Amino acid sequence: MPIISISKLSKTYTSGFTALSGIDLAIERGEIFALLGPNGAGKSTLINIVCGIVTPSSGTVTVDGHDIARDYRAARRAIGLVPQELTTDAFETVLNTVSFSRGLFGLRPDPAHIEKILRALSLWDKRDSRLMTLSGGMKRRVLIAKALSHEPRVLFLDEPTAGVDVELRQDMWRLVRDLRQQGVTVILTTHYIEEAEEMADRIGVIRRGRIILVEEKAALMHKLGRKQLKLQLQAPIAAVPPELSDYGLALSGDGRELVYTYDTRAERTGITGLLTGLAAAGIPFSDLHTEQSSLEDIFVGLVREGETQA
Repeated sequence: MPIISISKLSKTYTSGFTALSGIDLAIERGEIFALLGPNGAGKSTLINIVCGIVTPSSGTVTVDGHDIARDYRAARRAIGLVPQELTTDAFETVLNTVSFSRGLFGLRPDPAHIEKILRALSLWDKRDSRLMTLSGGMKRRVLIAKALSHEPRVLFLDEPTAGVDVELRQDMWRLVRDLRQQGVTVILTTHYIEEAEEMADRIGVIRRGRIILVEEKAALMHKLGRKQLKLQLQAPIAAVPPELSDYGLALSGDGRELVYTYDTRAERTGITGLLTGLAAAGIPFSDLHTEQSSLEDIFVGLVREGETQA
């Protein structure tokens, strides 16, 4: 059973703006799920609904088996949220802030657990410092510590590394890996595609309030191993000849370009056979070149494709 189940989730604000439309998504226990999308795509709205901060217009969400509307307390207890905004009590100390967050969930004090979190985030030496004296990166660490204070089963990281230093980014991913080993499910939104590529088990892409892709990271990485051979033809053709149908060729709208997609890690690319077949079919070409897609290219292409269809 997924730890988070989202069904037919929509959100339309009183202004008439539809932030989410018909979202269906299941997050598996213990996975790291990365949600990618441009600004305004609906990433934060989705997270805020699951966390009980924003009320959905329709649809259902369950967290660890608890409906977020009918059983709000139990659902929220299972979640830790690290928001984008650095909102903290400036005059409080690091230790008191994180300890107080644990108490908000009705849990007994556990100094050993709090110390473990602060040490993991390189905050132990700052435990008696007031938040107002900390750098932006240190304040971000405090937000993560607060989110982990009540030992949640699900951790949401909303743009966690936006504007932070490399050291914090590395510390954070080390912590995320450790949490996953402990069985914690991690959902992150990010603009940093290389982070999703490195960390995530699965990747989802959201655009204009709709999920347009959910795929295993390994499957996306397989696509990264593919290249396209583009052949500019000397004269346009109306269709791909039947004898070349096994190559899965794509013909451009004007009939002047053939695109052949092949796996670079395969034993044979099939290019030699294709060129021989083109010659036999009497289709000369004037130029050819290859292109390889990165995960970023795939992401940008999906977003652009969705915008042209809207």
